[in-house]
Amino acid sequence: MRYPVALSAVAAAGVAIAACAATPATNKPSAALVAAVGAATRTPANTARDKYRHPVETLSFFGVKPTDKVVEIWPAGGWYTEIIAPYVARAGTYYAAAPAGERGRAGMVKLMAANPAAYGKIQLATFPSMDGVGKVPDGSVDVVLTFRNVHNWSFGKTDLTQAAFDQMFAMLKPGGTLGLVEHHLPESMAGTTEAKSGYMKRSSVVRFAEKAGFKLVGESAVNANPKDTHDYDTGVWTLPPVLAKGEVDRARYVAIGESDRMTLKFAKPK
Repeated sequence: MRYPVALSAVAAAGVAIAACAATPATNKPSAALVAAVGAATRTPANTARDKYRHPVETLSFFGVKPTDKVVEIWPAGGWYTEIIAPYVARAGTYYAAAPAGERGRAGMVKLMAANPAAYGKIQLATFPSMDGVGKVPDGSVDVVLTFRNVHNWSFGKTDLTQAAFDQMFAMLKPGGTLGLVEHHLPESMAGTTEAKSGYMKRSSVVRFAEKAGFKLVGESAVNANPKDTHDYDTGVWTLPPVLAKGEVDRARYVAIGESDRMTLKFAKPK
């Protein structure tokens, strides 16, 4: 998800990584979650991407329950919002935490207006909130989720990556979960690639999270893609859904599919 203009506005305002064995997504999906993913209220163009994003498996792995207070960081047009907001509407809470300003919230406002019955309970919040205005209250939520956003936080005049992790840590209750999916850059590739490709190394993401106070408690290969070579001159946007090269080698990139992604589960210690 990208908010280049909004992020610029917000921006104005060798560490050893403990190994964590890959954890299979063994949590059995609840009937309520399966129903939320299969709901007729979802946009057909979004459901067509389930084969790449595996929402049932991903949300089951993160342990998201219908009773949870959930924050989604930078939901943009609401791909996951269409699933999570109705899923927790009856007994939980869904916060859409977006950059300050009209553009940052445009996708959520549009979604809420289009279907108030499904999305009218969405709570809007500001993230990151550099002055505390509009932020999710500290220690108030069970789960924070962010999908393919970490690479965006270094764009703009100021690198906000560590501040973002610090604020996610603060909003969680002790024992709460941070579920994170990000475009995966193999450790063997040049670190400078992170700054321009849209991919991130696992070690970089874990370093930011652990500095904020999180503990890595699990990871899953559910969103991995071994066909992804990670070495495109137009970065991760070469692949679907963006297909930055247009018709050039289009069939090749469509055959690869969406990017190789790490799926990491962190906990805020109790």
